[in-house]
Amino acid sequence: MPELPEVESLARFLAERAVGHAIASVAVANISVLKTYAPAPSDLVGRSVVAVTRHGKWLDLATDGPHLVWHLSRAGWVRWYDAVPSTVVRPGRSPLALRVVLDDGAGFDLTEQGTRRRLAVHVVDDAGQVPLVASLGVEPLAPDFTPERFAELARAKNQQVKGLLRDQRTIAGIGNAYSDEILHVARMSPFALTGSLSDEDLTRLHGVVQEVLREALAASAGRPAAELKDSKRRGMRVHGRTGEACPVCGDVVREVSFADSALQYCATCQTGGKPLADRRLSKLLK
Repeated sequence: MPELPEVESLARFLAERAVGHAIASVAVANISVLKTYAPAPSDLVGRSVVAVTRHGKWLDLATDGPHLVWHLSRAGWVRWYDAVPSTVVRPGRSPLALRVVLDDGAGFDLTEQGTRRRLAVHVVDDAGQVPLVASLGVEPLAPDFTPERFAELARAKNQQVKGLLRDQRTIAGIGNAYSDEILHVARMSPFALTGSLSDEDLTRLHGVVQEVLREALAASAGRPAAELKDSKRRGMRVHGRTGEACPVCGDVVREVSFADSALQYCATCQTGGKPLADRRLSKLLK
């Protein structure tokens, strides 16, 4: 799933190419991705693009009328064309979900692979009308994400620190991958309870959150949309690297699996050398 660095880079990529152009056509290939009915996608046609921005992991293409707001979820992506194919968009089993064509012939597709379709597209008068956008927490690279604000959020509920980092209502934009990376750099167990963390721990973790996200954002800056996924994978230290060597200590990267996801960590760097039990098989070792 694309997270803050990739979504921000997609927003900048689209803004550079779409702002100032009018929307020539919008074609919906998979009606199930469309979560609103008024305004209609056709109400975007003829409107000029005035901005493309990010809200957490949501993208917001704003026109001088409605906004096209979407969440790529786990398997969605943006496919950019300097010249959009002339083939007619038809419903079917293709990954294509929605196509936007601009007045200069360029444009993009929203696509989604796999059978579990979670791509969500909204056409609204304001992005805040999307409930999940309205409920987003603080942006971790914003000025108001201070060490004091982070400590306040962490102290609000005693929970696993990985859950805190991933909760979009608390901190917007961090998902499974970057929470793994942040906790590895911070040398902290993903299942450490926030109530057990000292003020010094939280200050250090706050700094690592910003360090890891800024590093990833710098690595993705200026890259074409087609390269962002591979760039993200190459930059991962532990996430998605089960069985490989930890780049810090050389220990094997381990995994804890859940029903529909998994996390990766280094026992030497993060848990004092103690492996965490796979929750599918046994009770979690604290």
